[in-house]
Amino acid sequence: MKRSRLGLLLLLGAAVIQTVTGAAELAAVDIPQTPEAAHRGAEIVTSVCLACHSLKYVKYGDLSRLGFSGKDLDTLRSGKSLKSPLLTDMAPDALRESFGIVPPDLSLMAKARDGGPLYIYSLLTGFYHTADGTVDNRLFPGIKMPDVLSYSDARDATQRAPLQEQARDVAAFLNWAADPRAEERRRLGYYVLGYLAALTFLLYLSKRKIWARLD
Repeated sequence: MKRSRLGLLLLLGAAVIQTVTGAAELAAVDIPQTPEAAHRGAEIVTSVCLACHSLKYVKYGDLSRLGFSGKDLDTLRSGKSLKSPLLTDMAPDALRESFGIVPPDLSLMAKARDGGPLYIYSLLTGFYHTADGTVDNRLFPGIKMPDVLSYSDARDATQRAPLQEQARDVAAFLNWAADPRAEERRRLGYYVLGYLAALTFLLYLSKRKIWARLD
């Protein structure tokens, strides 16, 4: 009986924790893993998110992997070196004064959160207006970040894609940013496997030739 009560208390405690932390299911959408989607996401991140967030492990020169031209990079970096990381121009003290905290670096966000890019998409599309008119987030209740994509979507309605498409592209870019050289390693892996297959075949032929002499 005591064990049953203990189990019930644990379940209730878990339910309370889930309610307090605002745990919510991640959206079931496909996040495109293409250079084109990541390119569009990079444009949004550098024009909107970089106002408060940084990506200290991503350099401006890395964006050329996504198809950014030299002219595009010149516009984005505004005189900074191609080897400079993507850092916000706002000072930490100013960010802390505005939001109460310094917004986290986004370089590894897709790796740091369960669900990866789906977490990012669900967060960006999870904002809603409460009964008292304030803005909150279903995935992260009490979040200090404003609903920046809805704001930019309303402001530039004729130029920007719908919020959901923007969120998918941002998630695609941040997923790429967490491992910009993943595609290179994947291609290198194919070469290595091909080399090992050829080497195995040559060793097999050598083995047959040597054993034929012994017979």
